[in-house]
Amino acid sequence: MSTPVVSSHPDAPAIGDTRLLIDGERVDAAEGATFDIYNPSTGAVLAQVAEGRKEDIDRAVKAAKRAFEWGPWHDMKPAERAKAIWRLGDLLLEHDAELGGLETLDNGKPFLQAKGGDVVAAAGLFHYMSGWATKIEGSTIPISFPGRFHTYTRREALGVVGLIVPWNFPLTIAAWKCAPALAAGNTIVLKPSEVTPLTALRLGELALEAGIPPGVLNVVPGLGADAGAALTEHPDVAKVSFTGSTATGRAIVRGAVGNLKKVTLELGGKAPNIIMADADVEAAIAGSSDGVFYNQGEACAAASRLFAHRSVYDRVVEGISKAAEAIKVGDGFDPESFIGPLVSKAHHEKVAGYLDLGREQGTVAAGGTYSSEGGWFVKPTVLTDMGDESKVVQEEIFGPVVNVLPFDDTDEVIRRANATPYGLTAGVWTENVGTAHRIAEALQAGTVWVNCYGVFDAAMPYGGFKESGWGREMGGVVLDDYTETKTVCIKVGD
Repeated sequence: MSTPVVSSHPDAPAIGDTRLLIDGERVDAAEGATFDIYNPSTGAVLAQVAEGRKEDIDRAVKAAKRAFEWGPWHDMKPAERAKAIWRLGDLLLEHDAELGGLETLDNGKPFLQAKGGDVVAAAGLFHYMSGWATKIEGSTIPISFPGRFHTYTRREALGVVGLIVPWNFPLTIAAWKCAPALAAGNTIVLKPSEVTPLTALRLGELALEAGIPPGVLNVVPGLGADAGAALTEHPDVAKVSFTGSTATGRAIVRGAVGNLKKVTLELGGKAPNIIMADADVEAAIAGSSDGVFYNQGEACAAASRLFAHRSVYDRVVEGISKAAEAIKVGDGFDPESFIGPLVSKAHHEKVAGYLDLGREQGTVAAGGTYSSEGGWFVKPTVLTDMGDESKVVQEEIFGPVVNVLPFDDTDEVIRRANATPYGLTAGVWTENVGTAHRIAEALQAGTVWVNCYGVFDAAMPYGGFKESGWGREMGGVVLDDYTETKTVCIKVGD
């Protein structure tokens, strides 16, 4: 294992132990394998991380199974479990600068956003979900079968759950999954993205400090084809929750067939964002800019298809182009940077390919350039004059790129907005409450924001329609995906 690395920037923390976390202990991968992680701002290697493979996943699942069936977690009262989960949220806030800095180092996102946004959101998830630990209830059922019966339901934890998280919001999405899984009483094998494993490993350490027993939260970085596949296929894993691409989501479903484990998926998106003729156009431009460029556009919810009514189309193009040109792109530790580099060289090349295609098929109203060496930077880009059938309009780019598309009437824009296999999020800007309700109902999306964009809260369920996924993250409904309902029927008389 390499010597821990420290960036020269004062806000950059040291990179600590990068071994696996299994059964409360830091251990090398069974085969001794490691992989490099990189600083997206420079392209330089940050550190080597232990590469978990099938044997390591098996070790972690066995530890989680022991903790679920025989460990102190099994007998911990709901209030005790709630206290430990709440304490974990507190510890995230106490270590916000460290965690935010780790996120910036291996993801590239601006430090101020990581510290004040991602870490705070993750802590909020643990605080919110801790309250559910004491509120997972069954019910009594009056039945009509002849005789006298006491019939009731119990909601019970599933057992070992495999949680596979992506690289765009590594800590926040880990919290989305870990917090409800823990609140319901499950044990966890967490596989972070091999691109951004640092905060997940630190989360596992903080969980132990919070009083969550060894074996309850195991962290095994590794490649999707090895560690991810092994976790998905493992017969002792009762459920897999995955966030990532739709293509990988299909592979997760195929891998889960063996023991018919439960699967929840939060997948891709190509969100329509609609500015009606009566909208507050300046507010819509500002909100739409943040909605697509925040986090370098590396978000499934990014507002990447911007439909503007023809009467305001020119104002929208001009306004969002000015907003794009004003954005400071730079190293995540530069406090002036609003967006940092893209996460990896491979992803940078993918986004650059879409920009080149957009330049060929349409008009670049702003941006359109990208770095060719050093850090993996892309200028916020506004494209116009693109047909709905273009790959740039139809496919998820996952970068700071927006297509502005004119429309003439409400029925037309609803039809075009829904003409995609995705259905994760959408936005509507209008001053007419009737129009807002009509379009919100008609859009095929799991979340519709009206006169705002990108509002997330621990209490708000989040997930997709169509090929954007199965199940929901956050909110009370997420507990349905981490529990089984058992019916008990007791004969008490004739």
